[in-house]
Amino acid sequence: MSVSRETVGSVSRETKERLETYIELLLRWNQRINLVSRADIENVWTRHIVDSLQLIDLMPTGIDRAIDLGSGAGFPGLILCIATGIPFGLVESDQRKAAFLREAARITAAPARIHACRIDVAQIAPAQLITARALAPLPKLLALATPLLSPGGVCLFPKSENVDQELCAASATWTMHLERHISRTDRSGVILRISEVLRV
Repeated sequence: MSVSRETVGSVSRETKERLETYIELLLRWNQRINLVSRADIENVWTRHIVDSLQLIDLMPTGIDRAIDLGSGAGFPGLILCIATGIPFGLVESDQRKAAFLREAARITAAPARIHACRIDVAQIAPAQLITARALAPLPKLLALATPLLSPGGVCLFPKSENVDQELCAASATWTMHLERHISRTDRSGVILRISEVLRV
């Protein structure tokens, strides 16, 4: 399986090769543990890799580390770590998925540290960027993310067509600076870029 310029964009040849290595490992492990759905296997590049890579343009400049919550198979955190070289803390409570993340980080030489625990007990210093995909509704997600977000930091949360309901629910307990960016891989999806988060 090869990576085309159209699907991955402007990443380097070396990064493409590391992403190929990652996908090969993902497909092997997926036969034993559920990392991606069967329906996504044929469309894994667009559904997961490109979907993760599109967050790069929204990341703050000059950051030295980031945290991904509920990393699962590594989307988007490990993919961003591979593509940018920025160290990521990947928080995943499922021990089998955490084992996969450790092996994927090892074979791709990604500067990722795996925290195999619940988010609320993770011993990890706050970072300038928090990412999470398909983890929780926005009110709960903000409650999990804010203790780990450095002052002036940014959250990037891909969301589905229910985003307006989640934003309405979050407005009861949170104030924030919000930017909405249309997803390049899901017509009904958006990426929320959130900063200046405060509990009401």
